[in-house]
Parts: sequence; structure tokens; C-alpha cells
Amino acid sequence: MSTPPPIAQRPTTTPERREKLKRVVRSNSWWVRLALIVMTALAVGTVYVTNRLLTDRFTENTRNRAELRLVLYSGNLLSELRQNAIVPQLLARDPALIAALNSGNYSQSTQRLISFVDEIGAASLTLLDKDGRTVAATDRNTLGESHRTSPYYVDALRAKDTIFTLLQNDTGRFEFIYSRRVESQGALIGVILVAVDLHKYERAWAGISDAVIVSDSEGRIILSTEPRWRGLTEAEALARQPVSSAIERALQATADWTTIPPDAYLGGEAVMRVSGRVAFRGWRIANFTTYDSVREKVNGFLALEIMGFAILLALAFYFLNRKTAVRMALFQRESAELRALNLRLQREIAERERVQENLAVAEQTLAQSSKLAALGEMSAAVSHELNQPLAAMKTYLAGARLLLTRNRPDETLSSFQRIDDLIERMGAITKQLKSYARRTGDTFEPVNIGDALASSLAMMEPQLRQRRVTINRSLPDEPVMVMGDRVRIEQVMINLLRNALDATQTVDEAQIDIVLAAGSMAVLTVRDNGHGLKDIDNLFEPFHTTKEPGEGVGLGLAISSGIVNDLGGRLTARDAAAGGAVFEMRLPILDEETRAAE
Repeated sequence: MSTPPPIAQRPTTTPERREKLKRVVRSNSWWVRLALIVMTALAVGTVYVTNRLLTDRFTENTRNRAELRLVLYSGNLLSELRQNAIVPQLLARDPALIAALNSGNYSQSTQRLISFVDEIGAASLTLLDKDGRTVAATDRNTLGESHRTSPYYVDALRAKDTIFTLLQNDTGRFEFIYSRRVESQGALIGVILVAVDLHKYERAWAGISDAVIVSDSEGRIILSTEPRWRGLTEAEALARQPVSSAIERALQATADWTTIPPDAYLGGEAVMRVSGRVAFRGWRIANFTTYDSVREKVNGFLALEIMGFAILLALAFYFLNRKTAVRMALFQRESAELRALNLRLQREIAERERVQENLAVAEQTLAQSSKLAALGEMSAAVSHELNQPLAAMKTYLAGARLLLTRNRPDETLSSFQRIDDLIERMGAITKQLKSYARRTGDTFEPVNIGDALASSLAMMEPQLRQRRVTINRSLPDEPVMVMGDRVRIEQVMINLLRNALDATQTVDEAQIDIVLAAGSMAVLTVRDNGHGLKDIDNLFEPFHTTKEPGEGVGLGLAISSGIVNDLGGRLTARDAAAGGAVFEMRLPILDEETRAAE
């Protein structure tokens, strides 16, 4: 292991160089400070004056546009009301409706009203008989309803002209209804109702940035872009805090934005209020306009001014920095020396990292060698210790058989006792091996399946040498990593290989194929050309075996299946299409992010 060279020392700046740098800094510092103060004061003053002037100008323009919109909205409402005011008078003279009221046959009346409503543009048309019952309507759901006590019906009976009625329904919305009595030969036969659709203007107003309200002669709000304001006075509506409404989204200006006093406050925010008259029954309309457009325009001009001052400051810094050329040259020279030192440091750090990596690999190799040596020593010791009791047990069994034939049971029991003592001795020997195998049972770490497979084949080498078996391996180029216990994974692989060897004992040309694939799961496939599987459903049950007595107890596959399940995978088996058995071990693959975190 090589030792990295010592880290180079940083070159120091000479006292003469430091003194020269101080003189340059002192000579230029007061020029820089004076220039910054002058430029900053000029920029602040210009921005302040520009803000005041442009704010006043754009605020007045915003108010003028709001007044124009208000005139347009008022004209639209008045036009809609006048257009529908003449409809009751025309329908009250319709011969078909009069004939239906006289005859009581209303089969075609509803269809006739429906044909009129699209052409007129009204919300609905309703025909009442003289008793106030709905006999025809564009809304068929209202047929048969009684309006005998409704004000628009009662007022129409008392008057000869068209009556306008304003009502607030259960949902809080206002209904605008024209009504007129229908006469035949001077006698009352019914009443015609025309509902005016003014709420379409509410929907149109809600799509703009203003808030609009329309109030009647009593000051009640009858139309509004905020539904919760209907039925309230303007003072009550402004005092109510709107939540998640179009008004709250529209009013984003603050009271201190402009010197012009705000006209109204809504939710603690100042807005511009413009009001006017609607030439209909003393109605009034008010428009609340935000200052957003003013703020956007003023901010645009201020942004240009600030950009101009920023350019001037940049030019000033450029000319001031020309006087520090000597200092910059000295700094650049020192920077070059520091960069060279930094490069040397990086090389030395890289060399140290390589030495540390080599040391870690050497430590892992030493640990693996120690483990293999200990396992070899333990295997040799266990084999030596077990051979002697087995030989003795064979002798005692032969003697016990002979004693039984001679009818000497006491001596036979003594032989059996000796055999039992030997079994206990063998159990103590194997107990040491079991405790060694359990030491890494609960420790999970990244495991390379290819390396574990190579280790398993190495441990199976004595059995493979005793028979002529062809081993075909297919492994990917890249390592296949999983998270688990390598010792237990190798135990599963050894069980699968041993089962494959046992299954090919009666085959002339025995062959075992081992395929490792990596996708969303790591899949290890062990295929043999033996006699195949029997009773696949109970294959992984404990003590289930197809071997001859004495050749196995049926725990290998059950233990292997439990190990794979503990690791989050699955062990499956099936018959191969060309004969033989196929075992697949599937384990969750360790992706790059998890591997880096580990």
C-alpha cells in the first residue's frame, strides 16, 4: 500500500504586496462611496416624482373609463326593460290566447308561448286564467300553480295598463315581471306574465375586473356581481366581508397607493366608486373599479426608469473599476497561484481516495478469506467427529441385531443406550454448526446475485466432481443487486442445485441450466433435464419429498421458500416443456437510488 505525498503548502502573500493593495483600496474607496450616494439619491427622487405624476394621470383615466362603462351598463338595462314592457300588451291582444281562455282549451297555448319566448328574448312567459291558475307557460313545471295572491296578479286585475313587479324569491334572486290583464268583450278572462332576464348582465359583469350593483328606489341591491349582496343596502353590502368571491378577486388595490381619497372600502381595501341613474323607477347603478390597471401602468414606467438607473450605475462602476487595474492584476496573479495549488490538492485527495478504496477491498478480501477458512476448518472438524460415532453406531446396530436373534433383550437395550449416547454426541456437534449459520440471519445488505451464485457453485464443487453433469450458466453483463442476507440466499441456491443433481441421477447426459435475468425483479432460474416434478401443489410443504427413504426429509424446499418470502420475493416451480423441472427465485431488485443511499 503506497503512502500519498504530503499536501503542498499554500503560497503566502508578501508584505510588500499587501501594503500596495491597501494603498490602492484607500485611494479609490471614497470615490466609489460618493458616486453611489449621488446615483442612489437621484434614482430615489426621480422614481418618487414619477410615481406621483403618473398615478394621478392614470387614476383619472381609469375613472373616465369606469364612467363610460357605467353609462353602457345603464343603457343595456333600460333597453332590456323597455323591450319587454311592450310584450304583455301585444300578447294580451293575441287572438289564439284569447280564444284558449274563452274555450278552456290550452293544448296549443304552451307551445305558442314557447315559440314567442326565443324571439322576444324574455326569461319566461306565463298565461293565467281569471282565477290565477297557470294554464300555459314556457316552463311546463309551473303548469297548474296558483298565483291568486301574488302581487303581480292582484295589481294586474286592478289596473288597465301593464304592471311592473319586483320580487325576491327564496334563493335570494330578484324576479322582474311585467303583467297585464287579458280581456274579451270588456270582461276579464286572464292575466299574461312576462319575466325579464336581467341576470344575464350579472353574468357578463362577473367576467370583468369591476364590481357592479343595481339598487331600486328603496336602496335595496337587486342586481350584483356578488350574489350575497342581493337584498341588502349598499352600506350593509360594503360592511360584509366577501370570501372567495369575484369582488374580492377584483379589489386588490390598497388605500395608500394614490393620494386621491378612496370612494369606498370593501374588505378593508380601497376602491374607486362611480355611480349613476337608471331612467327606470328611481333605480341607481354603481360601479366599483380597482386600481390594478393604474398600478400596472405606473409599475411599467418605474421599471424602465429603474432599468435606466441600473445601466448608469453599471457604467459608473465600469469607469471606477478601471482605476483598480493594478489591484486586479495582482489579484489575478495570486488567483493563478491558488488555482495551481487547488489542482495539486485535488490530485492528492484523489490519490488518497484510491488508497482508501484499495484498503477497503483488501479488508473485505481478508474477511472473506477468514470466513472461508473458518468454515473449512469447521467442516473438516464436523466430518471427522461425525465419522467416528457413525462407525460405532453401525457396530452397535449389528450387535443389537445379533442379540435380538439370540433372545438377549437386556444386552440389546444396553446397545441401544450406547447408540442413543452417540446420537446426543452428534447433536452437540451439529449444534455448533447451526449457531454459526444463524449469525447473519437478520442482517440485510446489498447482495450481488452473480457473486452469491459463484460462491454456491464453489461449495457444491465436491458433489459436482463425483458425477458428469454439464452446467450451463447465462449471466448479464451488469451486476444484479438485491437487498438481503447473502448466507441465506446462498443456502437457497445450494438447495436448488442439490435438488437438480438428485433429479438427474438416472439421466445419461445430465445437464443443469442456470439463467440470471434482471428487470423489475431479479430472477434466478435453475432448470434440469431430470424426471420432472410430482405433486407440485405440495412441493413446498414441510416433510414432503419424492426421494427414496433415507435420501431426504423434505425440508430443503420448505426452508428455501420461507427464506425467499422473508426477503420479499417468491420461489416457484414448474415442469419444463422439454422435460425436467424449472425452479425460479424472484427477489426485489435494488435500484440505483436505493443502492446509492445504502
